[in-house]
Amino acid sequence: MRFDCQINKFGFLTAISLLFSGCSNPQPAGKIPAANAPEYKVGMVLIGPKEDAGWNQAHYEGMQYVLKKIPNLKFDYIDKVNPSDRPTIKGYQVADILISKGAKLIVFNSEDYKDDALETAKKHPNIIVIHASGDYAWKEGKNFKNQPNLGNIMGKIEYGKMISGCAAALETESGKIGYLGSLINEETRRLSSSTYLGAKYCWEKYRHQKPENLKFKITWIGFWFNIPGVTLDPTKVADDFYNSGYDVLISGIDTPEAIIQGKKAAEAGKRVKVVHYDLKTGCNLAPDICLGVPYYNWGPLYLGAIQKAMEDKYTSEFVWAAPDWKDINNPDTSPIGFEPGQALGEQKKFLDQFIQGLADGSINLYKGPIKFQDGTDYLKDGEVATPVQIWYLPQLLAGIEGASK
Repeated sequence: MRFDCQINKFGFLTAISLLFSGCSNPQPAGKIPAANAPEYKVGMVLIGPKEDAGWNQAHYEGMQYVLKKIPNLKFDYIDKVNPSDRPTIKGYQVADILISKGAKLIVFNSEDYKDDALETAKKHPNIIVIHASGDYAWKEGKNFKNQPNLGNIMGKIEYGKMISGCAAALETESGKIGYLGSLINEETRRLSSSTYLGAKYCWEKYRHQKPENLKFKITWIGFWFNIPGVTLDPTKVADDFYNSGYDVLISGIDTPEAIIQGKKAAEAGKRVKVVHYDLKTGCNLAPDICLGVPYYNWGPLYLGAIQKAMEDKYTSEFVWAAPDWKDINNPDTSPIGFEPGQALGEQKKFLDQFIQGLADGSINLYKGPIKFQDGTDYLKDGEVATPVQIWYLPQLLAGIEGASK
């Protein structure tokens, strides 16, 4: 396989100079090549490094899955497209580079790229643009844009987060669970709130503890990963949790500081455990203390979209995909999984019960009564949240300590 846009200083600067000298190569009008074409190229814009042991690596590995399935597919990428590593470069400019090099489909892999994805789709109407997260293609959503070549793909990681919260509640001895958060937006509010709901349920149901004895605290660092001088240092935030009696830390950021610092804390004699985020193999960083990893399996989702595009059958769609409840860790069918860690021990039997309840619908954590942090009603007694109510969560839920905005 060729990796035409792997970042190096000279290659990136050359591409940028071509872009701004007007030498990009917009695609002519016409259909996207069919599957029997000699080559079909996909470009990906990654917000962080492709080997970050988290979010970006999961996307990169998802595309490797697709490359194995489609022999005539080629793949280019540019990573670390963010305000720290590339402060003067925008995502849509990077997409222009990839398109000038022959990409017929562009993937943007971060919520932060929503406007870059839209601008790219408008500028290149014959290019398929996939935004991993975002809601511009959601007709029932609040921000729908009628852009035929733009689609959204996201997995319902809310379920993985519920399972994470349950695992944390099953293992905490102090009743103090920390959450290492990224930035604050609708996505991160719903994910952290889903985690809390899972923790609260399992704390009460399986541990038979009073809800007021569970402490669930979020500290937001300000971005998806550390930007020195801009964000809080996630290493220090993780250490602060471990040093102040929080014996389980759940990661909500792209990078592995929670588990790395957890390993150091355990080696120093602290009884701590951690839930990693996003990369299926993440527990390998510290298996003795890892309770598990909720993760996105991007391969099948990307495969479906790319196959449609290659057959000239892609139309704008909003995909918010649930796990394959028959086997949430099936690499070919489940877009969301949870890889249990060996630190779960005997508590895994309760986690399995919880997962089964989510699967058969006997457990629905988004059913009222649930209140917001400010004491107002989120869901009244017996009310079940709609997808719109979950996606656009305006503040954190009651019981969570941490900022909502």
